[in-house]
Amino acid sequence: MSVTLPVKKNDYIDVVFEDLTHEGAGVAKVDGYPLFVPNGLPGEKAKIKVIKANKGYGFGRLIELYEESPDRVKAPCPIYKECGGCQLQHLSYEGQLKAKEKQVREVLTRIGKLENVKVHPVLGMSEPWRYRNKAQVPVGEREGGLIAGFYQKRSHEIINMEACLIQQEKNDEVVRVVKDICERHGIPAYDEEKHKGQLRHIMARYGLVSGEIMVVLVTRTSELPNKQNIIDEIVERTPGVKSIIQNINSKKTNVILGDETKVLWGEEVIYDFIGDIKFAISSQSFYQVNPEQTKVLYDKALEYANLSGEETVIDAYCGIGTISLFLAQKARKVYGVEIVPEAIEDAQRNAQLNEITNVEFAVGQAEVVIPKWYEDGISADVLVVDPPRKGCDEALLQTIISMKPKKVVYVSCNPGTLARDLRILEDGGYKTLEVQPVDMFPHTTHVEAVALLELN
Repeated sequence: MSVTLPVKKNDYIDVVFEDLTHEGAGVAKVDGYPLFVPNGLPGEKAKIKVIKANKGYGFGRLIELYEESPDRVKAPCPIYKECGGCQLQHLSYEGQLKAKEKQVREVLTRIGKLENVKVHPVLGMSEPWRYRNKAQVPVGEREGGLIAGFYQKRSHEIINMEACLIQQEKNDEVVRVVKDICERHGIPAYDEEKHKGQLRHIMARYGLVSGEIMVVLVTRTSELPNKQNIIDEIVERTPGVKSIIQNINSKKTNVILGDETKVLWGEEVIYDFIGDIKFAISSQSFYQVNPEQTKVLYDKALEYANLSGEETVIDAYCGIGTISLFLAQKARKVYGVEIVPEAIEDAQRNAQLNEITNVEFAVGQAEVVIPKWYEDGISADVLVVDPPRKGCDEALLQTIISMKPKKVVYVSCNPGTLARDLRILEDGGYKTLEVQPVDMFPHTTHVEAVALLELN
């Protein structure tokens, strides 16, 4: 039986936006049928064109605004509409924080069935621009010259970019200088269709506190014509550069970095600080891109853990040891586990760097390693999890439930999987006391959160 939809493709209709999706599109309804329209804001009246009508929902394009939201602002970035990097520059920062708080509240209720959990207002930035300490930009060619920028929304067309308003200005500078040097030395850009050419990406990392800079040239082969001249010029024109790296990625892939890395000049790592803790950052390290807000996030996790110095803490998904080392300053002993061996090497190096000795790291799946620790008599007073976007592994959640730590501190980068996992922990005997959202990525739709659970 065919369903008759209230709209069809190419219809022009007048709508009122009711809500925002988690991707930042406006939501309008026609006879209960939802239409998702980029750039629409709740409360706005507009004319839209239907560009796709699926069975359960459709997509539209904003044609004309009749009534604007008081939260609408003019996006300061000149390529905002083409570039896919930010989704919310047309919404005031205050409006963004409210939308993110609402998103967290709604998923906790809808997915987690958690009715009475205290959700605090989002902790935002006083200066929500220029916060990213890592730039990785694809390189292409146009009319014989090199271009570097971001991919256009839903495409592999590179938009040339002189400045990105959410990047540290230092990184913009580095990308401009390196692109200019490579162009003058005739380095051809990689062509992904033909799998020819040389320079795939330029990556820059900047230590916000240390001021140290790393430049990474991602190339298709290990050949780099005029290598010495390129190195000399980068050193001469980039004050603060401590490390120049070549990464070789010979595969036909969208993954940026390949498996082979060589130091062309200087050190293998640069250093930076989050709070008092010093971190060594390699070209491959997973290091938080907004260190200022990372400190806000970790301070909250530490506050929730409420350590007296007597506790044993387990940090599942410990990465390069960022949270573990914060916790170790206040705990008796911290155990960290992570599946990526290189991250654990980084974690061990970072512990030595800070002379922190009450922390131990292991490589493996949290859901395998933690039960083994438990068998060996290691159990946690506080368990901290900071999983990837897909949330905690089901087996890990069951391990937590059987191990019964008094407290669980859940750091999340995806409110949907957070809500799902909190529900499982609640059913296993925990109570979610409060959730603190933190805005790590202003002008995008992402929101992080820290939740505190206690054993009933």
